[in-house]
Amino acid sequence: MSDILDVARQQVLEEGRGLSGEQVLECLTLPDDRLEELLALAHDVRMRWCGPEVEVEGIISLKTGGCPEDCHFCSQSGQFTSPVRAVWLNIPELVEAAKETAKTGATEFCIVAAVRGPDERLMSQVRDGIKAINEAVEINIACSLGMLTQEQVDELTAMGVHRYNHNLETARSHFPNVVTTHSWEERWDTLRMVKEAGMEVCCGGIIGMGETIEQRAEFAGQLAELEPHEVPLNFLAPRPGTPLEDHPLVEGPEALKTIAAFRLALPRTILRYAGGRELTLGDLGTRDGMLGGINAIIVGNYLTTLGRPAAKDLDLLIDLQMPIKALSKTL
Repeated sequence: MSDILDVARQQVLEEGRGLSGEQVLECLTLPDDRLEELLALAHDVRMRWCGPEVEVEGIISLKTGGCPEDCHFCSQSGQFTSPVRAVWLNIPELVEAAKETAKTGATEFCIVAAVRGPDERLMSQVRDGIKAINEAVEINIACSLGMLTQEQVDELTAMGVHRYNHNLETARSHFPNVVTTHSWEERWDTLRMVKEAGMEVCCGGIIGMGETIEQRAEFAGQLAELEPHEVPLNFLAPRPGTPLEDHPLVEGPEALKTIAAFRLALPRTILRYAGGRELTLGDLGTRDGMLGGINAIIVGNYLTTLGRPAAKDLDLLIDLQMPIKALSKTL
């Protein structure tokens, strides 16, 4: 039987064809003493098919908390006893956040709302916010507003939204254990419409929500089928008051194997560090991941959790000699 890393060198590094779900599983079950070899191969794949540049993004929550859905990992659900409560940002606050994000060198600013899908009030505020941001600062604008209708997809496209984020969160087979108020297929339908409309698709998930290793590999294969432009990888940071509040953190080596395996499944995709990496990986692990397939990061804080200081991440990129992707190259 051929060694999976030898197969990956030929199939992914040389030919640019991502690993299948079954092949990803072989990578995820490699012994820890082969982790360094796996990370090195994933880094070589990233450098060959994506280059050395790193895309930096900031995110802001336009509407926080009070969501009617029951995503078991999320402190913004109105169904749980978490301390997060519903809050709306005004337009000046949104513009100021975009300006601060641009100062870090970020090329992407994502407007997020904790909703099942946007109503007319939210669409109106997004419309006004995008107009105000475009008048104040040069930055690409992405949105994450839940599940969409075709009419809303068309409207966001007309607004000039550069990228739409809608995470599948986990493997299709595991999704009903994490969310019961809507289906994995409903999320997939939104992503299909977004892709067909010409917006870039940002779709990832959260590792460590009780899924099996086999389901992690399944999830990688499903993302590869979708062919998103970007995949944000989160690691569960258990939130108080949610059904997953007592879940253990993913171990560092396991998290790094996941990063590398997803890179080998998605050789040309932007693979972004997102929430939970601070707890799961710490400073040293964060560096290892940047040298193991990651080529994008969210700087600053997340939606309801604190991240690493932006300057700390930017200093790491300088130290690793990884240039920040220029805005002009993404327009």
